Amino acid sequence: MPALSRADTSLLGRWWWTVDRWTLLAIGSLIGFGYIMMLAASPAVAERIHVPRDIFILKQVFFLAVAGSIVVSLSMLSPRGVRRVALAGCVLALLLTALTMVAGVEIKGARRWIALPGFSVQPSEFLKPCFAVVAAWLIAEGRRNRAAFGRVPGMLLAFVVYGMIVLLLKSQPDIGMLAVVTGVFFIQLFVSGVNLAFIGMGAAGMVGMAAMAYVFFAHVRSRVTRFLHPAIGDHFQVNHALEAFGNGGLLGRGPGEGHVKDTIPDAHADFVFAVAGEEFGLIICLIIIGIFAFIVLRGLLRALADGDLFVVLAVTGLAAGFGLQAFVNMGSTLDLIPTKGMTLPFISYGGSSAVAVAVGIGMLLALTRRRHPGEAP
Repeated sequence: MPALSRADTSLLGRWWWTVDRWTLLAIGSLIGFGYIMMLAASPAVAERIHVPRDIFILKQVFFLAVAGSIVVSLSMLSPRGVRRVALAGCVLALLLTALTMVAGVEIKGARRWIALPGFSVQPSEFLKPCFAVVAAWLIAEGRRNRAAFGRVPGMLLAFVVYGMIVLLLKSQPDIGMLAVVTGVFFIQLFVSGVNLAFIGMGAAGMVGMAAMAYVFFAHVRSRVTRFLHPAIGDHFQVNHALEAFGNGGLLGRGPGEGHVKDTIPDAHADFVFAVAGEEFGLIICLIIIGIFAFIVLRGLLRALADGDLFVVLAVTGLAAGFGLQAFVNMGSTLDLIPTKGMTLPFISYGGSSAVAVAVGIGMLLALTRRRHPGEAP
């Protein structure tokens, strides 16, 4: 591909010279490492469950290729285009998440997936990035006190959509996803300048919701109890994950030389970080953590330099959601928080997760592109 000149006014040329290429490089690094981890972790899992040895690798190659294309395509949008995509995505994700209640596939007591030929889709994954942008748009419009048909109660509408999400995720149930969506939403409210007393009430409400989840959902109570009392219950996966980190040491056992993937059922998905720790060692794990931190901090810094409240709130929500998902996965693997089945963005196996994260990162890159005065908002 020939080098693009700064004088190139084509769509690709304008995109290349305005997009955050450092973040783009970091995302490419995560996708590349995702391929490596599928080669390392998935064959053993496939053999254990008696499916073709390369099935997970082939699927993830496809998923990550689609994810990379989505990142680049969405990053070319204007802020107005991002709003439209997020609004359409949020409406569709809400409808499909509601559909899981009647036509969803039940796995481990939860209805979160819709079965399609050859794979399944988890619609709630798309609520995270799309709702973050929609909430930012509604809050920003409410702050501006203007709209085509008069004043829009943006804050109220944002809470209405949030309430619908709470109802759907509680019904599936998917308490971990609900916790991430709630955390992102309240971070956006805080950044928007909502009164601290209201934020305090919201924090108290979140504590109350956590307490109710502990009381009313047996799987939540089981995970929290096992985390707080290590001598109680089954700790098979977490114990083997921690042993894997110890066995890996500083430099790791080497690619393909790990054993944790032979024992943990979800080694290619929820516990892929343990496979990385055993085969590639502490240094590579710290580099992975550093890449995630770089993407989040880079996005926040570029957003704070923007004068548009919508951009600030949307990028804050997208970056926070991306960072929280990574933290939940790695924190669960390291036994820092109760276990939660959440993928490590671009590295764990999972089509819905890879595509949904790509949607969020694509919108983040679009919103943090350098724009010239007079360019369409």
